[in-house]
Parts: sequence; structure tokens; C-alpha cells
Amino acid sequence: MITFDQVSVVYDGADEPVLRDVNLKVDEGELCLVVGHTGVGKSTLLGAVNGLVPHFTGGTLYGTVMVDGRDTADHPPRELADVVGVVGQDPLDGFVTDTVEEELAYSMEQLAIAPAVMRKRVEETLDLLGLADLRHRALHELSGGQQQRVAIGSVLTAHPRVLVLDEPTSALDPTAAEEVLAAVTRLVHDLGVTVLLAEHRLERVVQYADRVIQLPGDGRVVSGPPAEIFTSSSIAPPIVELGRAAGWSPLPLSVRDARRAARPLRTALEGTAPPPVRAAPGPPGAELLRARGITVAYRGAPAVRDVDLDLRAGEVTALMGRNGSGKSSLLWALQGSGHRTSGTVRVGRGGPAGPGPARTDGSGPGAPGPVRRGRGGSGPSGRGRPAEGGDPKSLSAAEARRLVGLVPQTPTDLLYLESVEQELDQADAESRAEGAGHPARTILDRLAPGIDGATHPRDLSEGQKLALVLAIQLTAAPRVLLLDEPTRGLDYRAKTQLIAMVDELAAEGRSVVVSTHDVEFAARAADRVVVLAEGDIVADGTTGEVIVASPVFAPQVAKILSPLPYLTVDQVTAVLPHEEAGA
Repeated sequence: MITFDQVSVVYDGADEPVLRDVNLKVDEGELCLVVGHTGVGKSTLLGAVNGLVPHFTGGTLYGTVMVDGRDTADHPPRELADVVGVVGQDPLDGFVTDTVEEELAYSMEQLAIAPAVMRKRVEETLDLLGLADLRHRALHELSGGQQQRVAIGSVLTAHPRVLVLDEPTSALDPTAAEEVLAAVTRLVHDLGVTVLLAEHRLERVVQYADRVIQLPGDGRVVSGPPAEIFTSSSIAPPIVELGRAAGWSPLPLSVRDARRAARPLRTALEGTAPPPVRAAPGPPGAELLRARGITVAYRGAPAVRDVDLDLRAGEVTALMGRNGSGKSSLLWALQGSGHRTSGTVRVGRGGPAGPGPARTDGSGPGAPGPVRRGRGGSGPSGRGRPAEGGDPKSLSAAEARRLVGLVPQTPTDLLYLESVEQELDQADAESRAEGAGHPARTILDRLAPGIDGATHPRDLSEGQKLALVLAIQLTAAPRVLLLDEPTRGLDYRAKTQLIAMVDELAAEGRSVVVSTHDVEFAARAADRVVVLAEGDIVADGTTGEVIVASPVFAPQVAKILSPLPYLTVDQVTAVLPHEEAGA
């Protein structure tokens, strides 16, 4: 179905090819998982399948890519649309109509398919993906999981033989992710569709893969069975890391198989107490933020309902809940730029003051447009003067940003200069760090090393864009830092670096809140978990108390070792020597 024959891709101005001498064959009806660290060329590999590389991206493609007998060098993307369907990371970016039914029909209209055939295919797709009850719903009213299924359905109506998915679950809660993956698996098993799926949250998808295509980072591509590739892969989900530590062979790829293999391990761990996930986090310090009665409503429909929340110095809080539960609305209400129907927020005088104003924007629901006021410390607070506390909504932009900073879900909202280096220099200038080296560059290199400063920010991968915005915001971290889905697009290595940075911020006496669907990240990074549902707080406690008891939010290690209170592989290896783990 798909053949790469000695394929190399070199972008203009690059010293080395992104892909080098790739030989790859993907058969009909295979689900191939594409893995690799951020920026190694996964998107280039996927883009070469439907001709986006090089027809749209530029650069030079050497060798031959054949898809269903068509050479992509001779067929631009529009001539492959009936064979290859592509679904990007954000389904909203690809929608062009208003309702579910219209979106499903749109691609067929572009292919001039007869109306009678179009009607039949729409009905079939609605049933296949469980969307029949949503056919007349507006796209913007759907949950993230529903939107992702509509995006997949919109390309399926053209009856493509190949489906290319770029991080299809990155913005979804665990339940919605399972819905999408179940639909994809059904396409492979029942219809023989060939699927290439790139995903950083491997714990969600590895059990469904027939084959793994790994990009080690040197331009090569390595392909093989999942258990074989993950035996030595530098990137692997927690279930594989636990299997390696325990010496299990073959490596289990599902929680069910891992629980069977883990019986001796659970016996060996009985009676032991897991060490803290975060190294010596210490008790929470002084209260930095107090929110009372926070209510957010849009057109009379409540998104956040009378929420009370206290944030303390040195505390890392994970804000969790299904898509549409009100997490982003709450963060924007706390930050001050977003809509707040009622309630009060008070940021105290205690804790560190940021060295200068951080950038923020208004991409949250009901929030204003991008905010770039107070650059370089202008505003009533004066140069370098710490904010005195209060409600961020009632303060000037410069003062508010020194109290509460927010990294939005859409990082490109904060990227407006012509190169990465200009963005980093501007971040240093805004935080008044010109005389202290280049802290923004240092932070970026820890999150996503190797990004060329001359690269235009819009040419970065999604993970690299997020890493750049994180570096910009963290350069001038305020007392309270709110991160809205910061792990979207980040690989495990970048997440580990992000956790280290969050720990450092907490150690400085700041309070960090991370809104996330990434349960593995929450298990490793947070010492407190707050769960929202329909705008209400339904759980608030330590990470172990909240997520171990939840079948939805429990990480893989907790599921495998239940009822033991272990959350991460590091906790297991710290308690039990390797030779005992494999007993």
C-alpha cells in the first residue's frame, strides 16, 4: 500500500536531511505507530505519504514514495485526496463548515461525488463512528472527542485506503481518547484501512499497534513489531519501562498482560511504602492565591460553578477533568484576562515576585484577544517593582502578570516575531535578564534541545512551538503559574525536563497549576489533584488519593500494581532492586 524507496528529505538551508535513505513498506490493513522524540521528522514522514512533502512544505525529496501505485512526486495532495485522508492535531483547524453532517459531506463535494452516493456514505459514516445523534449539532458545541471523530469521519467519506493521524488524542481526556482509538481500530479490523498514527502519549496507543515505525533522530527509520522495537527504544510508555525494570520477556503492551506478568512483583512489593514521587516536596507554604465563589457563564450556560480554590507556595496542582468540564475557563478567570461572572480572586503578598512581566494572551473561552500590554515593565508598577498583591482582574496588565502568569493551550498565539532567536531575546528583555546570560535560551534547550535560532517559529513542530512558549513564559515566572495543557506535543524526554522545571519553580516558593489530560504527567509532577466535572470540583486531594482511586485517571503503573499505592516506575525501582523485580 505504501512504499518508501531510498527516500531522503532535505529542507532548504538545512545541513542534514530530516529523513535519510528510508526504505519502508506498509501493507494494507496495518496500524503503524510512528514514534520518536520531538523534532526528529515524524511529521515529515507522514507528510510524504500524501505529497505535502515536498509539494507544500518545500525542500527536496530524493527517492520514491508510492501510495496505492501512485508516485507522490507526480501527484500533488489534491490528486491523492481520494486515497489518503489526513487528520491533524487540532480538528478545529481543519473544519470548514458549521455542522457535523455538512462537514462529513464537504470532502465528497470537492471530489464531485454524486449526491445519492454522498447521502449513503454520510449515513454509513455516522453509524460507523457513533455520530448519528450529533448530525445536526454545531461543530463548536462538540466535545474534543466528538470533534476528533468528526474530523476522522470527514476524510473517511471519501473512502480513502490510507488514514494518516498526527497525534489524534493529544487534546483529549482519557475517555474521549479511548473512543477515538476504538473507532480507528474498527476501521483497520473491519474495513482494511491502513493507518499511520503518530502519538507522543504512547501509553494510550501501543496496545493497538501492529507495527512500530521508530525515528531514532539521525534520519533513519527503524520498523518492526512493537515488543521488539521497544526492547531497546529510547522512547517508551510506562508499561514498557516497568517491563524492562522487571525483566519481563516478552514485554507486555497492555495493562491486562502486564498484570498477569506482575503477580510476583506485587507479592515482592507488599508491605513496602512507595517513596514520594516528587523529591522531598515538603509541606505547602503560605497561601498565594485565594479564589472564592468563582462562576463563569457563557450565554447563560455555566462553565464554572461557584468554585473555591486555595493555592499555596511550593505546591504543584494538577487540574483534571473531561473535555468541557471548565478547566480552561477556571484558569482564565484566575488569571484575570478571562471572563468571570462572579467571585473574587486574591493573590497575597507572600512568595516570590517575578523578575518582570510575562506574556499572556486571551485564547481561553470568553477571554479577550491577545494581550501584549506592559512589555518591558511599562505600566503603573514601575520598572522592576514587585506587585503588591490583589485581584489580577482589577490591576493593570503589567501588575497582574507579575502575580499570575498563564501559558495558553494554543502556543502560537504568543509567537509573532520572525525567528526563534528574536522571540528568546524579547523574552529576556521583557524579564530584564539581558545582563544574566540568556535564560530563555537555556530553558528552551532543556525542553527541546537543538532548535536553530534562525528558524521561523511557525516552521517549528507543535511540540517545539509549545516548548518555545514555555521558555518565554518561564523566563519571567510570576508567583502563581497556570499551565493549560502544557504537555500537548511533548515527548517523554521533554516532559521529564518540564517536570524538573516545575519542581524548581515550586522550590522557589511559587504555586504551579497544570491543567492536563495526561495522567502519566500528573502522576509524576503533581502533589495535589483537583478534578472538575460540569464546572464543579468533585475531588481535591493528594495525587495518590485521587488518581489511584479513579479507573479513568489512574496511570499505567497504578493499574498494573493495584491495589498497591504505586504511581510511577521510579517508585518501584527505588524500593525494589532489579534482580528482585524480575523474580
